[in-house]
Amino acid sequence: MKIATWNVNSIRARLDRVLNWLDEHQPDVLVMQETKVEDKDFPLGEFEDAGYEAAIHGQKTYNGVAILARDPISDVVRGFGDGGDDSQARCIAATVNDVRVVSVYVPNGKNIDHDDYGFKLEWLRRLRAYFDANFEPGAPIYLGGDFNVAPDERDVYDPKALEGRILCSDAEREALANLIAFGFEDAFRALNPDGGYYSWWDYRMLGFPKNRGLRIDMAYLTAPLMERCRESSIDRNARKGKGPSDHAPVLVTLS
Repeated sequence: MKIATWNVNSIRARLDRVLNWLDEHQPDVLVMQETKVEDKDFPLGEFEDAGYEAAIHGQKTYNGVAILARDPISDVVRGFGDGGDDSQARCIAATVNDVRVVSVYVPNGKNIDHDDYGFKLEWLRRLRAYFDANFEPGAPIYLGGDFNVAPDERDVYDPKALEGRILCSDAEREALANLIAFGFEDAFRALNPDGGYYSWWDYRMLGFPKNRGLRIDMAYLTAPLMERCRESSIDRNARKGKGPSDHAPVLVTLS
């Protein structure tokens, strides 16, 4: 079973790229972030023609998450359902082949002095509470998405320059670590312990050609799935060419 996560940065702008990527890589499941369309405008027909069922949770212009799967999708849940602010389309969960698949788009936070920074930390706290309230760590869970946090110095092109700044601050990393302590393992890091692998590069200042990137897109697995994980990679080639997303897909292959 091959599962991928990809912040596509607008499904309208990147539809052909995503369809071509699906045709080339043939994942069983693709979770997406920043689809940036309302549900009524999501290209369901195009993905059905490509052999994928879709569970979607979108909004106009911003955010938006989705799950595509070759096999039937069931038990779709949108948002946290915790009584808090769920107005932003940032979390969707569904079951595919007995695996609980969760796609998340964690708030960026803008900068550490902005109100959105506090919202980001609270959102990560709510995500941990969501798992505590709804799941057991021993369940087969895949959590993928754009986490907007670089977990440690190996995930940052210039750790000294970005130390304490947004995406790399101690509070963000602690909030992410608290989430992962639920019972997740970083599949890519487990199989690729060295640094220098990134999943996001700024469009500006030749970020991609100079490899000035961050690893902020993750595939987290609970123990039952980690035991089955045989491969994890970042498809850097998907960031090349004309009009790419600024993120690359992250893949895991389960036996």
